[in-house]
Amino acid sequence: MVKYNNRRFYSLNDYFKDTFEEKIFKVSLDGGFTCPNRDGKVAHGGCIFCSDAGSGDFAGNRRKSITEQIDEQLEFMKDKIKDNKVIAYFQNFTNTYGEVKYLRQIYYEALNHPKVIGLAIGTRPDCIDDDVLQLLEEINQNYFFWLELGLQTIDDKVAKLINRGYDLPVYLNAAKKLKEKNIKFVTHMIIGLPNEEREDILKTAKCIVDSGAWGIKIHSLHIIKGTRLEKLYNEIKFKVFTMEEYVEMVVTILKSLPENMVVHRVTGDGKKEEVVEPLWSLNKRKVLNEIEKELKKREYMQMEDE
Repeated sequence: MVKYNNRRFYSLNDYFKDTFEEKIFKVSLDGGFTCPNRDGKVAHGGCIFCSDAGSGDFAGNRRKSITEQIDEQLEFMKDKIKDNKVIAYFQNFTNTYGEVKYLRQIYYEALNHPKVIGLAIGTRPDCIDDDVLQLLEEINQNYFFWLELGLQTIDDKVAKLINRGYDLPVYLNAAKKLKEKNIKFVTHMIIGLPNEEREDILKTAKCIVDSGAWGIKIHSLHIIKGTRLEKLYNEIKFKVFTMEEYVEMVVTILKSLPENMVVHRVTGDGKKEEVVEPLWSLNKRKVLNEIEKELKKREYMQMEDE
């Protein structure tokens, strides 16, 4: 593992530098999907923390073509991206939940863009049937690619509370199939879900590692205006992590990961006008700085012990 800029975990940026020898950016796309726990196939209303806009607050406009969305985002970020290549990231809602013919069309439309070097697809583990898996394997054999799975927690009671819509064995089975096909996958987890204690969160992180995930995304729970989570919070005032508690939890997880596990995110950011709690999460730079400080502190303490 190469440590860039004295970082103490293997970030996605580090991985890109190792793999492509340059900084790679992501453009977030909206493929026009919904979710099986929104449209009634599994449940209605979606996960309780998810707004009507889904998880892609900063994704492209679904009323535009994939090419138009990419071009629009490239124009918006032109001063930052310059000559660098990008990953086309299908982020919003469940991006394998559709007819394979349509999936093939939009995936390859993105891959055919001259600035796109690879593909990332966010989905649910219960939306990877054999036909979809075959298409993903085809893409994986010819392009740089990873899949993202929203697990959030391994506690099925908490999963039911947040209306995730599937049990843990569904995730484990999907992970097994992806490993068999040598498809890289990233697993999302949330710190701060109602009724979860410290040990529950650490068990989720361990499960992600044991499942063979290539990468991990760690999110702080966001209570967003207008969601069912906001309603639940107003009703029972469940515990919201302080920034100090969150930082301690993240660092404990980072220290437990294999050195080659790619860390895609250590905190989340939402739209300022929509976040109810925790308000400290809106200062992403401060959260990242505090995580770095705690990592340095732990490293120093370890050196002292030795």
